[in-house]
Amino acid sequence: MNKRILHSEVREFIKEHLQDDIPGIILKKSPFEEISSKELAEQIDSKKRCEFKLPLWFNTENIYYPAKLSIEQASSEIAAKYKAGLIQGNNIIDLTGGFGVDSHFFALKADFVTHCELNQELSEISKHNSKVLGVSINYVNTNGIDYLKDSNKNFSTIYIDPSRRVESKKVFLLKDCEPDIISNLELLNEHSDRIIIKTAPLLDIQSAIRELKKISEIHVISIKNDCKELLIVINKNNANNDPLITCILIGDQEKKYTFKLSDEKNYNISNYSEPLDYLYEPDTALLKAGCFKLICRDFKIEKLHQHTHLYTSKKLINEFPGRKFKIKKLWTFGQFSKENEIKKANIICRNFGLSPEEIKKKLKIKDGSDEYLLFCTGLNNELLVINCERIL
Repeated sequence: MNKRILHSEVREFIKEHLQDDIPGIILKKSPFEEISSKELAEQIDSKKRCEFKLPLWFNTENIYYPAKLSIEQASSEIAAKYKAGLIQGNNIIDLTGGFGVDSHFFALKADFVTHCELNQELSEISKHNSKVLGVSINYVNTNGIDYLKDSNKNFSTIYIDPSRRVESKKVFLLKDCEPDIISNLELLNEHSDRIIIKTAPLLDIQSAIRELKKISEIHVISIKNDCKELLIVINKNNANNDPLITCILIGDQEKKYTFKLSDEKNYNISNYSEPLDYLYEPDTALLKAGCFKLICRDFKIEKLHQHTHLYTSKKLINEFPGRKFKIKKLWTFGQFSKENEIKKANIICRNFGLSPEEIKKKLKIKDGSDEYLLFCTGLNNELLVINCERIL
């Protein structure tokens, strides 16, 4: 950590060059002694990456930024605020602290937060920033698992975000991450009654249940229909093989939908439907969570086909957790291919066999406009094209 970067004239330079080309900054001679062009470029690049993801850090003076990988791996402010609502008690430990975003929001709710980080520079950066932001956190420059092994302390909540990049390769199973949650689960349980694990959004939920055996809650966070985080909560005294799943949809408004996998498995849809007046596409959080049938029951809507995760109704259901459309016109794929006059549209494919890119190329349709074309399999296994208007 080069503290000369915190000098006022350097901070001003960084602000003035936020829109500059990063490779160009690296190639130019640094205007400051003992600060390299590479260091300046790194600060500018990382600060830019915080503008929307971490606006508190971006808008606060004297923040020191780490390498871009640490920004990419950090939680967003929105997700970190939600996670802070999941912690219990006043003595929290973040075993994989990183840039310190989660620890910051934990410290706004708990009296004592410990931040473990093996990378010395990243630990120093996070410690500096917490002082600037005015929160009190105990920083320990060590491996969090080793810290627990050497400690006789109990914590009200343990939070861990294992690295999903091991030896430069991306991994997704919990046993392949670093640290290995599965082999260290007994250690975690010895030091806390509540464990929160952040996992890859691509992690299969059923696989996680099989690996961990007993889970209390699963939280699936999507931001603007993009699945960002999968959180697993283990309460030692309240865990089983049928955890409550909460889907959090964060956009202009926050929506929640909760269910149990057993209820989803046991619910049967007796009838499927032709497209009616309105069409619904579930948010990615629900699709990730595997909720395909219960939403028919809970929102009084019909499903188009067993394997087509699109839904329909005659009456608009405003509270539906996902995108809503008004149906304008309907074709079979064969009819549409012959009659189509729409040359610009947003393409969505569900259970269709062709990707949006393949359809655009085949039918010479360009991206854009307010038109939506949904390509899917219908009630009688026919290929359908539905022209819709998005309802905001």
